[in-house]
Amino acid sequence: MPLPAKASLSQLRTRAKDLRKAVSKGRPDAIERARAHHPAYVDAESFTLRDAQLTVAREYGVVSWGELMGKVATELVEGRELHRYFGVELNNETWDLLDQIDETSPVLDQERLLYGAYAACLHWLEAGNEANHVRGEHLIARVALRIGRAELGLSHARRCLQLVETHRDQMADWDEPFAREALARALAATGAPAEAGAELRRARQLTELVADPGDREVLNTELAKGPWFGLTA
Repeated sequence: MPLPAKASLSQLRTRAKDLRKAVSKGRPDAIERARAHHPAYVDAESFTLRDAQLTVAREYGVVSWGELMGKVATELVEGRELHRYFGVELNNETWDLLDQIDETSPVLDQERLLYGAYAACLHWLEAGNEANHVRGEHLIARVALRIGRAELGLSHARRCLQLVETHRDQMADWDEPFAREALARALAATGAPAEAGAELRRARQLTELVADPGDREVLNTELAKGPWFGLTA
């Protein structure tokens, strides 16, 4: 199948998400697509977003999602814009997978999740500003904690907050509460509940000061999510 004209990875990601939902609901056409193009399709119950992405890539005649991403990106942008493009796409993909992968997942899935977060941050170091760097550090911290690498998560959470405090003029009003949210999780995961609780309280206080209601809602949604490693969220 040829790529659509002016294809974007956002469109392809949506196609993969839709396929995963359709397979999980048992739609015969979606299951037939998975069986036809996924090299190791098992059943609808175990069909993940990564499986859907691989299926979509194979439908377009490439061997992997990463190759499809690269094919689309090189047709769209070059140089600094290429870094920006990959920064956005890797960031979004990593957040998409964050709820599906944890420390019980296959090691390769854990590593790919972590490397995706690092890669997103690296691309933003080339194309963005300190605020983008902060958000990259935040994502790395969240991923590391998700896959059971608490000390690594703490290191990146501390770096995230340090950057916020050093470059406040470049930050949005929601960057600091996000930084403190990640630090609270990391401190809890590494056995410092009192410090973790203080950071969580500060994150909540700062969330209430965020001007945009939509941004506040996003923050409150993340604050409501686990794991909190024994800390009362």
